[in-house]
Amino acid sequence: MNARSPAEALTGADDEASRHALHRGERVWLETNCYVDLWIELLHHFGCDPHAALGFTVTQAFEGDQFTFPKFSLDDIGRLYGLQAQELAIYDTLEAHVCEQTKRGHVVVAEVDAHYLPDTRATAYRQTHSKTTIAIDSIDARAKRLTYFHNAGYFALSGEDYDGVFRLMPDLASDVLALFPYVEFVKRARAPLEGEALVQRSLELLKLRLVDRPGVNPITQWRTEFPEHLQRLLERDVAYYHLYTFNVMRQLGSNFELLSKYLAWLNSNGVNVPEDIRSNAQAIASEAMVMQFRLARARMRSRPDPCSDCLDSLEAAYEKVIEPLASLLL
Repeated sequence: MNARSPAEALTGADDEASRHALHRGERVWLETNCYVDLWIELLHHFGCDPHAALGFTVTQAFEGDQFTFPKFSLDDIGRLYGLQAQELAIYDTLEAHVCEQTKRGHVVVAEVDAHYLPDTRATAYRQTHSKTTIAIDSIDARAKRLTYFHNAGYFALSGEDYDGVFRLMPDLASDVLALFPYVEFVKRARAPLEGEALVQRSLELLKLRLVDRPGVNPITQWRTEFPEHLQRLLERDVAYYHLYTFNVMRQLGSNFELLSKYLAWLNSNGVNVPEDIRSNAQAIASEAMVMQFRLARARMRSRPDPCSDCLDSLEAAYEKVIEPLASLLL
């Protein structure tokens, strides 16, 4: 494995150079969401190339108030890398279960409160309470320290943050209404596919995902609803703007940027995908960012911006990505 060591992580600093290539270099959207970004680094930790599992990106649809939240398929991860993610039943303390699973060489993926995660210092740490997902790879219960993957990095926490994450503080532990968190554990079931076998299985899975692609252009569906969305953006506070753009622009743009990276990976491994398809996927990523900035300016000026030209570009680019890719491979 190529993960950072617990000793390195306990310094509290994330080493950008050791992140996977998808989290380095030139990116319009440096992060997607906590689930996708965590799994990119977790697969990297297991010595696997996450590019091969990015076929899920072709299924993104418009869901009325947001774009489909991008997520790796755990079935695909199993088929490509021999890793099994199973739900972990929590009947004792989360701390006790994490100790047991990490002792067995497994990684524990858990929903926790970002309020106690030092890496969220710029947003949630000791400021707000919000649910997020981390992957714990080592724990020292006696010293109250753990190392974990979160978003695009690898971090450590200790002391009071440790007690907060595991709800060991008296006021948290005594809350009889608190529900057990949803937790999974990741274990190695078999060796990962490599080389040509990995590429071919990835291609097979991509074809299956293309069968499930949206039946209509999701950008067209979004622009129908956008005037109402825009009105709400102008009426609500800045917190709503950030939530809206996270669930709409970022999930759309970062999803297609990952698709662009995936198509480049396929090309580099002998699968001939026309450059026009890849470049239009990347164009969606760029235009979504432009639209996000324009909406920020519209809010500041309290002037509606219908962003018609942005939506035109996004619609046209989408038409040059998914259906041409399906025609090529199906």
